[in-house]
Formats: sequence, structure tokens, C-alpha cells
Amino acid sequence: MFAQLKQEPPVMLEPQGEVKKVVIWLHGLGADGHDFEEVVPHLGLPPEHGVRFIFPHAPINPVTINGGMQMHSWYDIRSEDFMNDVDHAGIETSCQQIFELIETQIKFGIGAENIILAGFSQGGLIALNVALNGPYDLAGAMALSTYCPMADRFELHRDTPVLMMHGEHDPVVPFAIGQATCNALQKSGYEVEWHSYPMQHAVCSEELMHIGKWLQER
Repeated sequence: MFAQLKQEPPVMLEPQGEVKKVVIWLHGLGADGHDFEEVVPHLGLPPEHGVRFIFPHAPINPVTINGGMQMHSWYDIRSEDFMNDVDHAGIETSCQQIFELIETQIKFGIGAENIILAGFSQGGLIALNVALNGPYDLAGAMALSTYCPMADRFELHRDTPVLMMHGEHDPVVPFAIGQATCNALQKSGYEVEWHSYPMQHAVCSEELMHIGKWLQER
């Protein structure tokens, strides 16, 4: 059972002027909410974009595949069989954490239709689960270098735009399972925009350019 611990306040970047949109961006295994904070200026958004960026921290828990080492993790990874050996309880706990963040933004007057979820690696799996299997009609879901074993069982929010991106030489989350997730979502009726890049388990400048364009379109 993935333990639910008291959470650190998320990192927040406020825009100039009125907040009109929110992007909640989830980091990968072993990182924290500061991991993607510095990419925002590289997205090419206009100065008065009106977007609040929220970067939550995953709880600190032991990760089996890393010898039980304690680290920020959205769920436990028990083996390299990412598509079958799945910590469903841990995923559910982290989804609840993101649901609470969304509820808070709604209470602040930002409608769910103005909230985008983004995530890298582990964070991408959580973003897809919350956006496509949760109670909210969100503005979109962005999943970077990730996978989602339960993607073929999603039935909600088929009109939610989905952006998936993956490195063709990713040694951590194999390209094939990222592509399989994209195919499963498309087969279930989701419109997924897919991009791949000649990189490993990382982000690149071309990818950030595409992300910025996609965000502006939303």
C-alpha cells in the first residue's frame, strides 16, 4: 500500500495580470515540483498569457525497483514490467492528491474547462488517469515520456485533447510502451497528438516549442 503522507505546498508561478488558465505539471520519479519550473520561459508563450503554472511534489516513499530507497514518487515501481506489475493503490492515492488541487483551483474561480494537466514519466501516467478517468472535463492532458497500462479501459472525456511525446531512444520508459499507450487511447476514441524526438528520457527544445504551441491552441 502506497502511504499517503502530508504534502509539501506546490511550486506556483503566477502570470502577469488576471489568471485565466491553469496548468498543473507533474514531475517524474525522484524529482520534485521544481523540476519543470524553469521550462516555462522556454515555451514561447506571450507575456500576458494569463496562465498559472502549478508544480506539485509527489510524496516521499520507498521505491521497490530502486532497492527501497526513499524518494519523491507518485506510486511504487516494483519491477521493469511497467505494463503488468502496477501499483494501483499508489496511483489512486496520487490521483486523489491531484483531484484536490483541481478542486482548489475551481474554488478560486478557474473552471475545470480552463485547467490542463501535464506530466513527465510517472507524472504523465497520473495526468492521463486524472484527465481521462476522473470527474472533470478538463482543457487537455499532456503526457511526456510516459505510459499508461490502463489506457484501454478509459471511457470518459473522449473530447479532451491529449498530447503525447516520447524520446525514440528512451532507456527508462521504452518508446514501444509509450506508443502502445497512444495507440490504445486512439483505439478507444481519444484524439491524441503524438510527437517523437531523437532523444532519451528527457525533454528537448523542439519538444518545448511544440508544447508551447499546443498550450496556446488550447
